[in-house]
Amino acid sequence: MNPSPVIVALDFPDQAGALALVERLDPSLCRLKVGKELFTRAGPPVVEVLVKRGFEVFLDLKFHDIPNTVAAACDAAADLGVWMMNLHASGGRRMMEAARERLEARSHRPLLIAVTILTSLGEADLAEVGFRGTPAENVRRLAALAADSGLDGVVCSPLEAAELRAERGEEFLLVTPGVRPASAALDDQKRVMTPADALAAGASHLVIGRPVTAAEDPVAALQAILESIVNS
Repeated sequence: MNPSPVIVALDFPDQAGALALVERLDPSLCRLKVGKELFTRAGPPVVEVLVKRGFEVFLDLKFHDIPNTVAAACDAAADLGVWMMNLHASGGRRMMEAARERLEARSHRPLLIAVTILTSLGEADLAEVGFRGTPAENVRRLAALAADSGLDGVVCSPLEAAELRAERGEEFLLVTPGVRPASAALDDQKRVMTPADALAAGASHLVIGRPVTAAEDPVAALQAILESIVNS
């Protein structure tokens, strides 16, 4: 099992760009996230290539559909050898339970986590789509539903990590995007924290994209992040 908490987000528009970075990375220093853009352009083969190179892959497609469709999609993702995948908690209990049950039938079950509230959304954004309350209140409600549905954890902002860790216990995974080194730009994230602070707050894994992938020296940037965690 990879001891590094860092998941590097391969948010590239094509496989060539993603693999050019991956060739410089060590599977013992990070895991990798494949999201919607790269997967849509490159398809399942890019995931299979990464797995063959020894990386644990988080397939970040945020499934959200009727229960049977999501369960089948999760089963297909598991065939690719991914380490972890996700779905939207707002899809409801029956959807999450169907996905979990389908994966439990496998001899090797990938981790299944739920997206609570996207880190790009503030309270005004949530109100526009009919969610009452603050982002933190909605995160807690959806995390409780995910836990009750038997999922392994949730995606959440690092700002919600401490409260969720206290409520959900040590075994529940908290995967946190919105993590930026102190010197990095916020980009389109609104609820952010440094890597060391996010882990101290209770995060299990840190999803970090542009601070590594857009750096002049991505390897040095990743190493600096890991050193900041060790030295905190």
